Parts: sequence; structure tokens; C-alpha cells
Amino acid sequence: MKKFRGIYLKNENEIGLLREAGRIVASILEELRIHVAPGMRTLDFEELALSLCDAYKVKPAFKGYLGFPYALCCSVNEEVVHGFPSQRVLAEGDVVSFDMGVVHKGFYGDSALTVPVGKIDARAEDLLSVTRDSLFVGIDQAVAGNDLYDISRAVQKYVEGRGFSVVRRFVGHGIGKQLHEKPEVPNFAPAGANRVSLQPGMVLAIEPMVTAGKPEVEVLSDKWTAVTKDRSLAAHFEHTVAVTKNGPVILSVRD
Repeated sequence: MKKFRGIYLKNENEIGLLREAGRIVASILEELRIHVAPGMRTLDFEELALSLCDAYKVKPAFKGYLGFPYALCCSVNEEVVHGFPSQRVLAEGDVVSFDMGVVHKGFYGDSALTVPVGKIDARAEDLLSVTRDSLFVGIDQAVAGNDLYDISRAVQKYVEGRGFSVVRRFVGHGIGKQLHEKPEVPNFAPAGANRVSLQPGMVLAIEPMVTAGKPEVEVLSDKWTAVTKDRSLAAHFEHTVAVTKNGPVILSVRD
């Protein structure tokens, strides 16, 4: 593993291990997704995530990380990220975001998605579609030789061009043997930021967080759950992506 400006560059073997971790996360998220329905408690998904970690023989990455008490971040409606699984019951028309990470053979996998609960209204459908598509617009810019902030600019332009807002307080990140490594990957173009040239071997967790209203968020009294200040709906999609000489490769997908 080499370093470039404090950023760890992964070799082919390390990217292979990150792909294995990402594949497991993707499989867990798919199991969670297919169980989403009105009447489910968000705590039910925590229990399912833990059982799947046991089945895959991996460690849940988030549980205990900086004191976070759960394996799964489960955020509903106006909750942007870091929501606690609880006795809350999902209702028709809600949207629920799952953010999940695992540790596999010393490497981290990390991914997220937002799921409709039953039938949702047109504005919510549009929010989910735009957030998901903005992720892939950003991934398309994860090309060796590009500026890191080409990813940020692409996400921001796509989201804001469709009438939504990108959250500034939380950003994506490098990932590898640590859950959060350099560099930060914002979903907006930070003013005055120095250019960071993307290099083969960089592995990035790219994760647009988008709101139907304004971009400002606040953290609740549990010191974790981030909600939109105006209580508008939020969505969150994330993939772990390797920068390679042949273009971006998404690692957090199932076979």
C-alpha cells in the first residue's frame, strides 16, 4: 500500500479484498431492501443486519465506532444520516435510508441506499431517483487524472439542476483498512479547495445526501441522528469505488 499526499493507494490484492467486503455489504442491503414494508419496526432491520453479519462471518463496522451503538444506520424521512434503529414503525409513504458497513479480512465495505415504503408521492420518488442518479454521475468522474472535486461538482450540478439541495455538513471519504481515510469527498465544490489529482489505487466512498428542501441539517439530542432543519425529506445513496487505470470500478455490488 503506497501513499500519495497522505492518501493510501491500494494494490490489486487490496482492492480485491475491498471488493469482497463491498459485495457482502451489497448483499446485506439487498436483504434489508426486500423486507421494507409498512408495519416493520426499524429495529427489525438492525436485527436482520446483525444476523447477516454472523452468516457472512464479518464484523459490523459501525457498531461501537466512535460510540455509535448499532450495526446499522437507519434514517426515516427527514433523517439524513446516522439514524438509530428503534421501535419506530414504518408507514406507507415513508422513505427509509440504510447505511451499512462491514469489516472483512481487515478491510472495510460501506454502502447506502434509500428505499420507498409502499407507495410514495411523486416528489419523494423524484428525490430518490435524483439522489441515486447523482451518485452515478459522480462515479463517472472518478477517473485517474481528474480532479477529486470533479466528482463534487458533477453531483452538485446534477442535484441542484433538478431542484433539490446537497447536504454540506456530511461528506464521502476514502476507505480501506480504516472506515474513514483521506480524502474527504464532498457533494459540492468547496470554495478555494486545492486540486487533488485522482490516482489509480484510490478507493472512495462516494455518498450524495440530498434534501427536498434546504441543505441545512441539525443533530438531535442523541448526538448522532442528523435531520433536515426544515424537516424536508432526505435521501442517501453510497457506493465504494476504486479509481483504476481503466476507469472507475464499483466495489459495493453483488455478483
